[in-house]
Amino acid sequence: MTLETLEGWFTLQNLRELIAEYRAFGPLIGFLLPVLEAFLPFLPLVAFVVANANAYGVLFGILLSWAGASVGALMVFWLIRRFGHLKLFYFLSNQKQVRKLTTWVERHGFGPLFLLLCFPFTPSALVNVVAGLSRISVMQYMLAVVTGKLVMISTISFIGADIVSLIREPVKTAIVLGAIVLLWLVGKRVEKMINKKMERDIVMPERHRKSAGNERLENRWNRGKKKASNGSKH
Repeated sequence: MTLETLEGWFTLQNLRELIAEYRAFGPLIGFLLPVLEAFLPFLPLVAFVVANANAYGVLFGILLSWAGASVGALMVFWLIRRFGHLKLFYFLSNQKQVRKLTTWVERHGFGPLFLLLCFPFTPSALVNVVAGLSRISVMQYMLAVVTGKLVMISTISFIGADIVSLIREPVKTAIVLGAIVLLWLVGKRVEKMINKKMERDIVMPERHRKSAGNERLENRWNRGKKKASNGSKH
């Protein structure tokens, strides 16, 4: 498909027809697609959220997307929590970075998970898996998912609620694109802050413990050497 063909298809009339066809499937598809995205993270959740907002209205679209995304995330969390000990998931739980993440999640709980889930470009599939492998309580993670997903989906829905007008009004399109870029930048900033905090909370104490352990071993060795030296003098 050439660029000219794509531009020719991407008209107001075609968009209206596409939204009408999507609406004809009924609200069940609007719920199931976000559920499926939790298991297949390469699927475009943002596109599903925008489609629901345009097909069913902002409020009902938010409800469908929020319910589907939350249910999908909690299903992945439950499956990992239930079967994470199996050999199938051993390669995940045995990775050093995953172990660090699970330890950090267990220490800090709700706060950082909520922040990560508020942003649309966070790798939520990884968050679900790490939370499932950790010992964080089900209620804590449920609260983080339900509130974080609500913020994220509401933001996307209000931004993309009238996709037809975006074609007619280039200024509005530029504002929306700017808002999406801003969300991405803020999300990445939050991820970096959390990674730095995790480095301070986990990696640095481990280094201090190793250093202290090496120092104790060296002291013992020196004491043993001194005793041996004193014994040889006598």
